[in-house]
Amino acid sequence: MTSEPVVLFEDNHCLAIAKPAGLLTQGVPAGLPTLEAWARDVIRQRTGKTGNIYLGVPHRLDRPVSGVVLFARTSKAAARLAEQFQTQQVEKCYWALVEGSVSAEGLWVDWLRKRPDESRVDAVPHDAAGAKRAESEVRVLGAAGTATWLELRPRTGRTHQLRVQAAVRGHPILGDELYGSTTHFGPPAELRRDRVIALHARSLSFLHPIRYDRVVLACDPPEYWPTPVRVGAGATETETRIETADGHG
Repeated sequence: MTSEPVVLFEDNHCLAIAKPAGLLTQGVPAGLPTLEAWARDVIRQRTGKTGNIYLGVPHRLDRPVSGVVLFARTSKAAARLAEQFQTQQVEKCYWALVEGSVSAEGLWVDWLRKRPDESRVDAVPHDAAGAKRAESEVRVLGAAGTATWLELRPRTGRTHQLRVQAAVRGHPILGDELYGSTTHFGPPAELRRDRVIALHARSLSFLHPIRYDRVVLACDPPEYWPTPVRVGAGATETETRIETADGHG
């Protein structure tokens, strides 16, 4: 783990955290540090509770990915947030640094299939058994050395979606050896499981599960990302904005 998590938003229904790359969202395999366990400890410290702490997990980030993760603090909030993710009401924005020069923008459409009993996903023909459609909106934000800085807005939520879609176009995400990157990224790591990739969940926008105001959460990429990206962010380290039904904060 390269840094400590940071709480972005907290109330009686939701808890949002900026996850550092290298930290699991949930405990698989068991015994390793997780963001979920860290979040439970935060709630215990702030509430003084000593018993079981409920925490719903409506979505996850891959271990080598940094950025915004949203938890639910009640079962009602968990069910409503899960429905928002399933029905694509949640707006997700990622930043990535990919190998090579990317000029094509627009919509990436692929058909993906997870390998049985493996943590790997393949791009397959649309009529392949088990294939699932994956869509992502892509915009080029600039260059960082020989890499291209992309904004990625997934319309679907397939496993490893952005990682595979970038790789099959010949532009794997920096540091993502699983999908063909030959470029090291981030701090040195002795163990393969601790390596990080240049993919960051920049922002998340959702409807509050009780009040239905729109909540917009954002955090900048970690300090080891290139200066052009961090300077180009044009925002503070973290941002939380709540919009009422008429669109005003």
